[in-house]
Order: sequence, then structure tokens, then C-alpha cells
Amino acid sequence: MSERRGPTVAIVDNSVFPDVYRPVDHWSRYLDVPWQAFAARRGRLPDPGGFSHIILTGSEASILEREPWAEAEADLAREAVARGTAVLGSCWGHQLLAFALAGDSHIRRAAAPEIGWIPIRLDRSSDLLGPAGERPFTFSLHFDEVCDLPPGEFEILASTEACAVEAFRLRGRPVWGLQCHPEIDVPTGLRSCRDMAERGFKGWEAFLAALARTPRDSGLIHRIVPAFLAAGETDRPRP
Repeated sequence: MSERRGPTVAIVDNSVFPDVYRPVDHWSRYLDVPWQAFAARRGRLPDPGGFSHIILTGSEASILEREPWAEAEADLAREAVARGTAVLGSCWGHQLLAFALAGDSHIRRAAAPEIGWIPIRLDRSSDLLGPAGERPFTFSLHFDEVCDLPPGEFEILASTEACAVEAFRLRGRPVWGLQCHPEIDVPTGLRSCRDMAERGFKGWEAFLAALARTPRDSGLIHRIVPAFLAAGETDRPRP
């Protein structure tokens, strides 16, 4: 006999400077289900069989300069996907998923970094993002990007003029990558841009330019989280 059990979420925290970037705070505020955080840079990763859903957060690190903890996280992503776990990667986590599932040739330095609130073009309808043709605004902050994913294995869900792969889904699996940061609201985004500009982070001029523009957030996070949590739910044996 079985019963339907609710989602349990592992948040893999990829932050490098937690006094500046706190992705667990950003994501957990939208979760109304049990969750647990794991600091990847400290060698702490979830048991891929212990959670129904895994969120791979962004990072100040570059996916092109991977340290051993990032390679270990790629192994985790591969095992989680093989088990049928629902996986959502944002920004660096999106790039890590592409690296883990498609290989090193599908990540690269972005020709034009996207920083601030940008419109993304929904190229394909999806429960996660919405109907094709919409152009919602969301926060973005990236210097690397995903590229040239094999069309037989991946569906491209969204793009921009500067980035051809703003969102993807692994075909037939509850696995998504988002280049944007939908979890970062306007106050948090403004604070992050100010902090990074004041500390002289790479691209500080772009942070100042983002601060000079009026922020526009379409609230995609309120569509993304429920759709993600609804995906991959299965009947599990009663303990």
C-alpha cells in the first residue's frame, strides 16, 4: 500500500561570499515544504536519493574554472537526474547542469554579460515559465553562459538577444536550467548590485549601470516554484 507524500527539497548553496550573496535565504522564502540546505564549497552535498527535488543555486565562481567541489556537484547532478529526481539549476547552477549533462563544450564565457532586470523571450510554452511569446522581466547576473545544447536531448525554453539559452529543459525529465535569478526580488537585487560595485567585483561598471535603470520584475518566481514542486511527484511506499 502506498501514500502520496509531499515534496522535500535540498538547496545546494554554491555561494562563495555568503556575506554578499545568500541564495538559501532567497530561495527558501518561497518554499512552503520541508527543505534543507547544503554548502557545496564545504564539501556538503545531499544524498541524491534523500530528496524529491534539488535546487542548484547560483555562485560567484566561474563554471569555466571549476574547483573539486564543483566537479563533485556535477556528479551529484548526474546521479540525481538518473534517479528521476526533479532538479532546477539557476545561473551557475544552470551552467553546472549543462556541463554535467552535455559536457564542457556547452558552456563558455558570455560575449555580453547580462546584469540587472532584463526581459527574457519565452520561445516555448512551459508550466515552469508560461506561454510562448511572453517577455517577462527578471533579475540576471552572469558572465558565463550555456551554448549549443543538443536539440535531441534538450528543449530551449527561453532566450534573449544576448543569450541563446536563457532556460532549458532536459527532454522527458523534470530537470530545468534557468540563466536568470527569478528568486532575487527588487530590494535584494538592488542591494546585491550596490554591494558588488562597492567591493570592486568583476564587472562593477555593469552593476552601476544596472542601478541606474528602473528595475522591473514580473514575478516569475511565483510561477516557477509551484510548477517545479508539482513536477516529479510520485507515490512512495509508506515507511
